[in-house]
Amino acid sequence: MDVHTVTEGAETFTANVYLVTGERTVLVDAGTMAGVEDVVAEHTDDLDAVVLTHQHGDHVGELDAVLDRFDADLLAYDDHPRRTEEIDDGDTIEIGDERFDVIHTPGHADDHVSLVSESTIFSGDVVVHDDGAFDDGSFGRTDMAGQSREVLIESIERLLERLPASVEHMYAGHGEEFHGDVRAVVERALERAERREPKYPE
Repeated sequence: MDVHTVTEGAETFTANVYLVTGERTVLVDAGTMAGVEDVVAEHTDDLDAVVLTHQHGDHVGELDAVLDRFDADLLAYDDHPRRTEEIDDGDTIEIGDERFDVIHTPGHADDHVSLVSESTIFSGDVVVHDDGAFDDGSFGRTDMAGQSREVLIESIERLLERLPASVEHMYAGHGEEFHGDVRAVVERALERAERREPKYPE
């Protein structure tokens, strides 16, 4: 299973978008980088599916462009006009060459899900390795309407309960990818979230 960050070097603000090649070629999120579909096409002629971690604008801005270019299914937790398959907590989906558990992880967004296999996590915005606020364990912001730090903390706890010890690759919605002790990164993110301090102090 190969993972390509197709938004690497983007000059506009965007979530990270990951193209996973293998038995089932899947794009995780779509981002806001114009031309992202062209970068995907540099790696593959066939895209089987797009999976959304959540539907914030920086994760879905170029979704229509991707779906217009490729005859791909759209998997999402929340309703979307182009969704072809609903995913829910406890579901299992194939990405690349691995089976991933869908874990509902709200707090940053009500429809947020994380995708976890025996080796890899696509964590969206619930937990990231580095994002300009914290290095080596940060968490999604919860200071905007419809967000909740308490719910986010519960989501990170749920993620830890269901995270296999063998996971060593972390691909988050922002910041750099991480390879190593993913559990330790998630635990540090939880500790910081539990302090209830603002993520971005004024």
